[in-house]
Amino acid sequence: MSLQGQRILLGISGGIAAYKSAELARLLSKAGAEVQVVMTPGAQAFITPLTFQALTGRPARTELLDEDAEQGMGHIELARWATLVLLAPATASLLARMRAGMADDLLTTVLLASQAPVAIAPAMNQAMWAHAATQANVQGLTELYDPQWIGPDSGDQACGDFGAGRMSEPAAIVQALQERFAEKKSAWAGRRVVVTAGPTREAIDPVRYLSNHSSGRMGFALAEAAARQGAQVVLISGPVQLATPPGVERIDVESAQDMWQAAQTAAPKADLFIGAAAVADYRVENPSDQKQKKQQGKNEWQLTLVQNPDIIDGVSRLKDRPKQVVGFAAETQDVERYAWDKLARKNLDWIVANDVSRTDIGFNSDDNEVTVFGRQNERYDIGRQPKSVLADALLDVFARGFPED
Repeated sequence: MSLQGQRILLGISGGIAAYKSAELARLLSKAGAEVQVVMTPGAQAFITPLTFQALTGRPARTELLDEDAEQGMGHIELARWATLVLLAPATASLLARMRAGMADDLLTTVLLASQAPVAIAPAMNQAMWAHAATQANVQGLTELYDPQWIGPDSGDQACGDFGAGRMSEPAAIVQALQERFAEKKSAWAGRRVVVTAGPTREAIDPVRYLSNHSSGRMGFALAEAAARQGAQVVLISGPVQLATPPGVERIDVESAQDMWQAAQTAAPKADLFIGAAAVADYRVENPSDQKQKKQQGKNEWQLTLVQNPDIIDGVSRLKDRPKQVVGFAAETQDVERYAWDKLARKNLDWIVANDVSRTDIGFNSDDNEVTVFGRQNERYDIGRQPKSVLADALLDVFARGFPED
């Protein structure tokens, strides 16, 4: 079983069992998860942040008031990034502070800001675990978070006592998480999803072309998220510098006409078609077979452009139309008005609109901020967040378009 595609925020609090968290981080990464460690001040007394950076490839986060991180609202970024928050070890102090709703360090602040599910692996002295106050906190946290409790185990403890309170072994924690995700039924499990991504290039001659600034990141993030949730995904990509997401069938194309041909093959009878590509509206009517030379005395070069196929409109009108067709509206003004118009005019089920006049989101940015409009007059505003996180939020919206099983 794999944790491929899961983004796990590993919260480590101050107990001797923190030494086990190094092996836990290694095993989580080996199982395919992306791991971001957040350490309390107490945890750093037992093991160094540098250890986790070496194991996960990401600097461990330790400070709430970090000037660099806070420029991007660091705790909010972490909270939105995670698909699961795993607390291991979770000390008696951490459980008490969680139940009280405190936000006195980075870890507890992230817990309050995150909507991700929580898994807790307690670790403390057997008497502390058995104490009525701790058991009341366990009950309270169960009501507040509905977490997955993993352990504690019984056995010899560092203090010399014997009993329940030992943190579960890292391998057992990883297995519990694998079983959790294996049991979770996704709305996308077994569904067929087709995604277009990136720009197209329209040849002028063998060395020149017309294109745009699309990086393909949003489309690739959607393909990755759908595959992680169990869908069969076909990704039709224009020329980009991105790795193929795990479990995704990729078709590389160059021009809008190439993309349209691939879409006509892949889209029929799909459950979902997402047109995230930034397709060139026009192409050169007669591209040259040879490189065109600059001509002395001529300050102008006139090109005749003809319209490209409208891929999203064409897919929405196929005989074997996908069950849902999603378009994107990247606009620089009147974003909402253009989005509603495009939704109706192109017979779409959903349209994802964003303002690409902003330099902090959209093209060539890791983040995006969008509004989704639906054919039943739905509207969902999704605030700025990493595209990898936004993809899951968008799939949650699109899943609403399927009838209840």
